Amino acid sequence: QLSNDLRSKLFTFEDLTRLSDRDLQTLMKDLDMKQVTVALKGGSPEVKDKFLRNMSSRAAELLADDLSAMGPVKLSEVEAAQSEIAKVAIEAAEKGRITIVRPTDKML
Repeated sequence: QLSNDLRSKLFTFEDLTRLSDRDLQTLMKDLDMKQVTVALKGGSPEVKDKFLRNMSSRAAELLADDLSAMGPVKLSEVEAAQSEIAKVAIEAAEKGRITIVRPTDKML
């Protein structure tokens, strides 16, 4: 029960899949794409797809190429990049630039 309560209050890198396309595009303007590449190296296929779908075809192609050409990356580096991106998302939400939808939020 406690872990479910905490999970519903936390926002993680994987939770970016629940952002609207418009909100993710807004967020990407604030992100360092090198950091995004490192973060996506350890991301789920869903989050990778979400990012690639919300980029221009040329930018998505470059990112996909960078991901496939990237060698092994330390897990700690991936986690740090993911954490920083989640932090930027929370800050953008606090400023009203994007809307974070949590699993427990009901949308109409």
